[in-house]
Amino acid sequence: KEILEKYRDLFTLHWEGVIGNMCVPSQAEWEQLLTDCSAFLFYGMERFMSHILLNRLVAMNIPKCHLMILLDLVRSKQSYHRITNSGVHKSCLHIAIERPTETAMLLSLTGVRSVIANQWYTTLQQNAETLEILSENLLSIGRTTGQTVHILRK
Repeated sequence: KEILEKYRDLFTLHWEGVIGNMCVPSQAEWEQLLTDCSAFLFYGMERFMSHILLNRLVAMNIPKCHLMILLDLVRSKQSYHRITNSGVHKSCLHIAIERPTETAMLLSLTGVRSVIANQWYTTLQQNAETLEILSENLLSIGRTTGQTVHILRK
């Protein structure tokens, strides 16, 4: 919410989506948000792909999405139990596809042009710091995604 307030005058007036614990998006809401966006930000627990149906994602066409930022891979006891329970019904191949590299490849195949994502588990604090750096560099300063990722790597 702080990021939305800080960058409101630049771009966030056109942002839409689900914030906080308002509700858990349905599959239809995920699809609507993904297909209508030019940029997509996921800031949440566990893996992004654990929140949407794989078979629906691979059938999607998302060419308008120029940038997808996935600040996921944060684990809590609650999220771990949810993932463990939902993973009982998934094949080993399905679980493997939810990994960061495979997720980026799938998103690329659906038409997403650039993906910035965590490669390993992190904390909420680290993701908040990453989001601040991304927002400042992309929205305020106007750096390219490549320049911004290079700054993150430092």
